[in-house]
This record gives sequence, structure tokens and C-alpha cells, in this order.
Amino acid sequence: MTSGCPRTSTDNISYPVEVDYAYDRVDLDMFATAPATLRGDGLDRWAQLLPPLAAPGLGEGGTPLIEVETGVFVKDESRNPTWSHKDRMNRCTVSAAVAAGAPGIVVASSGNHGASAAAYAARAGLRCVVVTGPELPPAVHSFLHAYEPVVLPVPWEERGPLMRRIVDRTGLHPVSSLTTTHTGHAFGPEGYKTIAYEIHQDLGVPAAVFVPTSYGELLFGIWKGFTELRRLGLTDRLPRMYACQPTAAAPLAEAMRRGVPAAHVTVGQTEAYSIVSPVSGYRGVVTIQNSGGQVLELSDAQLLAAHQELARAGLWTELSSAAGLAGLRTADNLDELDGPVVCVSTSSGFKNRSVGMIPTETIAPDWDNVRSRLHAAGIRD
Repeated sequence: MTSGCPRTSTDNISYPVEVDYAYDRVDLDMFATAPATLRGDGLDRWAQLLPPLAAPGLGEGGTPLIEVETGVFVKDESRNPTWSHKDRMNRCTVSAAVAAGAPGIVVASSGNHGASAAAYAARAGLRCVVVTGPELPPAVHSFLHAYEPVVLPVPWEERGPLMRRIVDRTGLHPVSSLTTTHTGHAFGPEGYKTIAYEIHQDLGVPAAVFVPTSYGELLFGIWKGFTELRRLGLTDRLPRMYACQPTAAAPLAEAMRRGVPAAHVTVGQTEAYSIVSPVSGYRGVVTIQNSGGQVLELSDAQLLAAHQELARAGLWTELSSAAGLAGLRTADNLDELDGPVVCVSTSSGFKNRSVGMIPTETIAPDWDNVRSRLHAAGIRD
């Protein structure tokens, strides 16, 4: 589940293990339940199309779909228990550890994945080791340590080798990729595909879905969910999938340009740290090719503009999470899309690097000073 397909992988390319189901045995009544009655039930309502959920849940999923302008919807994944989409993944991957009888889990993460994995491990009574980078944002540092995992900050290039050694020496179950090119845990995208189920229940099948993308696991999981809906006869259409990556770290874009299953790139400077990766995985290529989609590369300025636009709509997101909307704003073939579009917003704004670092400045409360500030903001007395 974590080392790639043993039959197709090579020394240079790792192919993921795919999870299949007895689709002819699925009771379609689970898709007939009104969306409003599903909030807070966790992933259990989709159990027929998920791996065995051996770990207890935290009420993950059931996140709202918010229309920010006519035909443009935001799937707000910050409403999950640890404020990111990773909770859907970790309900499934920690379940694998529980079912396997592992003493705990180990994860390599810059923030969201680590905190989520630690939370679900704590809920299941398992130990957790988080191998992370050397400079965690202050808010993420506090958040991660709250679940009492063993946190190991190391140089970025050492995370993978150290995690593999921990797995070999301790028997902890890995919930991050162990391979040269990214494969991830086989159960990870299974949790993500429930996003597609929920979008379908709230909206039907959109014309396109714009997804903040690092390795491509979330992108693939959502795509797989829609393909399953079609396979079950619940829809006859599929969305185009758009992978939205920072220009400074866009290995999927490089893989598509070169026509290869996965690619390595040198990572540049970007504040979108949650979607930074020097390597891509085959699942992303499959999704873009099969959906007729595209990889969109975004500057930090474009990400910031989308981040600010979401804030004006009442949504405070992590900068990386704004990549979906930023991708929509920069895409050049929107006239080809027939129907509404969905931008996935993956995480809460409190995980931005600057959170906890900006001091509060006390101002003089006299009216002249207050009035000048109000006037500067366009508010008149």
C-alpha cells in the first residue's frame, strides 16, 4: 500500500497501487440521502465505497459548497476537524494502521498532513511520529504539538530517508509516500473521492474542478470519485480537472510537458508551502489526461490576489488553498466550459506563515485619530 505497485514500478518510476470495489453490490440509496442530513456524520456514510474504516472518525467531510459568484462555487475544506482536507485521507490511512495491528503511524509533512495524522492517531490510541521541515509556521507548530506526537524537524531532503528508516526499525505504519516518485498511501485518495460525492449531491457534476495540487493525490481522488459516480450510473458526464500549482514547484506541469509519468524539479521560493513538492506522481498525469484538463502554474502574486478575493467573500484560507480560485482566474479556455465550476479550498488561513507573527498596535482612541482612519477606509461620519 505504501511502496508502489510491485509489478509495474521501476527503479526510476513508482506506480501507485489502485483500490477497486465490487461496484455491482453498492446500494445506491446512500446517494439518495438529502445533503443537509449528512453534515457531521464523517465518512461512514460512504463506507460501501471506502476501505474498512477501522479507526474512529472525527466528523470529517460534509463541508459546505459556497457560491462566491454566479456559477463559481468554493468547496471549503477548512471546515474539517483539523481544518484541512487531509482529514478525509487520514481517516482512511490511520484505519489501515489499526487494521494491520501497527503500534502507530509515521508521516512526513510540512503541516496539514502531519497535524491531521496526529489527530486521527490520537483518536485511535496510536503513537504518531511526524517528520517535518526545519521551519514550521508558529501556529502550525503549536497545532501539531497539541496532539502529542513525536515531532522530528529535519532538513527537507532528509525527510524521506528518515521516514523509511523509522518504518524499517519500528514497524510504524507509514501514511506518507516511501517511493522515489510519489505514490502515496493506497487508501489516501479513497478518502478524497468523497469530495466528489458531496459536490454531486449539492450541485450535480460541474463543468470543471480547480484543485490546489502538490503530488496530485487530492486531484486524483476527486476525479476517481466522479468516475465512480458515472460507473454506478448516477451521471453521464465528468468534469475537467485543473491542477493548480505554484510556478516555483510544479513537477506535474513538468511531467505533462515532457510526456513522462512523473518528474523531479528544483523548488524555488514561494509562500505556498503546503503545495510545494520537488516530485510528482503518476496519478496526477492520469487525471489530467483522462479528464481533458490542464496544469496551471501560478505566481505568488496570483495566489495572493485569489486569497484576498476569498477573504472579501468571507473565507479566510491558507495561501496555498487559494490556488484553486487563482487557477480559475488565470485559465484561458473558460468559454469551453459548459456549466458551473468548483474551486477546492483546502485549509484554514491560520496556517499561513505570518499567523502569530504580526503584533497588535494600540492606537489613540481620540475621535480625530479614529475619524481619520475611518475616512482613509472610505467610511464617513
